[in-house]
Amino acid sequence: MEKKISYLLNQFEKGTISESEKEELGFFVNSDPVSVANVIQELIIKEEGSSNFRMEDKWETVLSDILSSDRPRLKGNLKLFFIIRWTAAAVILIAVSSTFYSKINRNKRHVFATDFSPGSNKAILTLANGSKISLTDAANGNIANQEGVTISKTASGQLVYGISNVNEKGNQNKTNTISTPNGGEWQLRLPDGTMVWLNAASSLTYPSTFAGSKHRRVELNGEAYFEVSKDKLHPFIVHTVKQDVEVLGTYFNINSYSDEDLTKTTLMEGRVRVTKNDNQKSQMLSPGMQSTISEKEITVRTVDVEESIAWKKGYFMFINERQESILRKISRWYDVKIEYADEAAKDVVYYGTVSRFDKISKILEKFEHTGEVRFEIKGRKIIVYKK
Repeated sequence: MEKKISYLLNQFEKGTISESEKEELGFFVNSDPVSVANVIQELIIKEEGSSNFRMEDKWETVLSDILSSDRPRLKGNLKLFFIIRWTAAAVILIAVSSTFYSKINRNKRHVFATDFSPGSNKAILTLANGSKISLTDAANGNIANQEGVTISKTASGQLVYGISNVNEKGNQNKTNTISTPNGGEWQLRLPDGTMVWLNAASSLTYPSTFAGSKHRRVELNGEAYFEVSKDKLHPFIVHTVKQDVEVLGTYFNINSYSDEDLTKTTLMEGRVRVTKNDNQKSQMLSPGMQSTISEKEITVRTVDVEESIAWKKGYFMFINERQESILRKISRWYDVKIEYADEAAKDVVYYGTVSRFDKISKILEKFEHTGEVRFEIKGRKIIVYKK
């Protein structure tokens, strides 16, 4: 696919692209901006002899021309079109800018003696009776039964709950917990049809069935993305240490790790109410908004939602983010420890995108190319130095 994108970009730049090819390129920009960004980054790296700043202007102009030529066909889709279009543009431009910044400060490549592979599908399911099942090792198909509730694992690695002849009284208080380790993630479908993507070092506790309950209540530690099945009579509630999020049916992401000072809820679709647990103050969120809960308050702002759900799509996205915050995410996904030889290294700020499926050496090299930091790997520990 990236060869096709590269061809289309070159055709567009030379002015020899056909109308059908132009539509195809617009589709890639809107539907898969990360791949487009990766191709542009490779094209930039090949053009070593050009002025970095002139090259940046060139590719920003090319992207602007692509976007202006890619118009919606239906007036009713204008709002959605512009949201998708400019989110895609932001992803690509941030990646392009990070490439230029990297090239300006390019040093001799640092070859790491040790390397680590990215995380993968790993999780443990704890049943109501306390027994544990390694979902990583479990065979596909039915893996457990709980009084009319069947639990199965699909070929794609998804955990699915099915219900038949449920004993409501017997199952209301029976909870299951799915836990991912550092370097793990998992996807599951809850008994009501709600889809959940669980990030690394996270856990979700939930009843084996919601039948007979007024609310669909689950408890989260860590980070998860939810696509909640609609049910106006039974609100869906996600409880974390600092907040409760109540919805009827919507798409949203919650980041609530114990080693993070802030709990963040980002809404993609629908509406949710976020309530701070210690003082019961609440805020309603609309799509594109993010609530942040600290020890003292709850605040709301409009954000680029792509940054919050980048992990679910297979990449890290950084917008004016500190090195310390970035490396916490990387430590969870690659299951490594972080140590700072120089405290000043924590405050280096980055813009850009990197794949979650690259080996860790490739990601660390990108940070080193900025000329701001240097890394050393000892065992499963990464030591960070400020240059």
